[in-house]
Amino acid sequence: MQIRQESLTAKMTLKELAANPPLLTADLVLVFGSVRRFSESKLQNILRDRYPAAQIVGCTTSGEIHGSGVFDDSLQITAIQWNKTEQRVVHTRMNNMQSSFEVATNLARQLQTPALRTVLLFSDGLHVNGSELLQGFQSVLGDIPIVGGMAGDNAAFESTLQICNSVISDNLVIAVGLYGDSLITASGALGGWKPYGPPRKITKSEKNVVYEMDGKPALPLYRMYIGEHYAKGLPGTGLKFPFAIVEEGKREVEKIRTLLAIDTARNSLTFAGNVEEGEIVRLCQTNHDRLVEGASEAARLVTGNLQSLNNTQPGLALCVSCVGRKGVMNEQTADEIAAIKTILGPQTTLTGFYSYGEFAPRPNTSDSVLHNQTMTIGYLSENLSS
Repeated sequence: MQIRQESLTAKMTLKELAANPPLLTADLVLVFGSVRRFSESKLQNILRDRYPAAQIVGCTTSGEIHGSGVFDDSLQITAIQWNKTEQRVVHTRMNNMQSSFEVATNLARQLQTPALRTVLLFSDGLHVNGSELLQGFQSVLGDIPIVGGMAGDNAAFESTLQICNSVISDNLVIAVGLYGDSLITASGALGGWKPYGPPRKITKSEKNVVYEMDGKPALPLYRMYIGEHYAKGLPGTGLKFPFAIVEEGKREVEKIRTLLAIDTARNSLTFAGNVEEGEIVRLCQTNHDRLVEGASEAARLVTGNLQSLNNTQPGLALCVSCVGRKGVMNEQTADEIAAIKTILGPQTTLTGFYSYGEFAPRPNTSDSVLHNQTMTIGYLSENLSS
């Protein structure tokens, strides 16, 4: 496995890419950048010319992740060449959020073989139900690990874009299947958020839209808890006040939901994933240190999973973190990336983005779920002796 990266800062143009790409024979190229970058008319042609043999996939972000830190309005390009691993890329365009499960099952059938080991998944960030999307893949693929995330647009909540080879569009779902016994995978996912305030029971919801809590209209109740100052900035300010779904018998919060939209006419809240009737929720809060520790623990989960493999080969860490975490840490956002880099070591290349929803297995399982407000890490490497 060879990994090479190219990076353009906000002030750099596409013309400033090096004359020769760092890995001309790449099989897979991951691209993360701002909406402005993805709207540049020559982007897909330039990428195709630089990496003629590669499948090119990626999405817009609310911040781009690189081993050297976190960037805004940049373009981060990661080229990968496999030694033994096989890959297959499929994509489709969504018609509406309600078709998320069906779209996923159709894509999963195209990827399904006994040799499938993991799936990289990137989707539109505003018009996809992340919970339904994962459930659709799992209905076909079972417990195959799925990592990736939902695209962002720097918390504007207007439009996100995805790239699949020569196509740049909104409403895309892109899946990369990786195959073969030589592939090494590991994952980690932890948040660092703490619930506060009284528990509330969801008494009326439809998938990812919540209408009532404790029999009361959801939006006014939510506004009351976050206060008038933050309520004026909804839905954007809701990133700082996600829901924790309190699962019976569990002390740690494993499932958090990020607010995507509000409907004042129906007094409803729309989240990135499902919030089921009967579930108990609480508002969450956090601080910088808790978030950095959460990212560190996610990295430690990865290294713990890898210890038994004794792998010394180069690896790639696909880091997908939530835009809400970025909003809390502000200028210190890069601290969580620095912590991950220290734990995973110099042989691991980092890439990724800040998202509207993160896909990764629950800690120490292969059961992939939609996370919100969480640092997720999908690790990839190859065992050349297999």
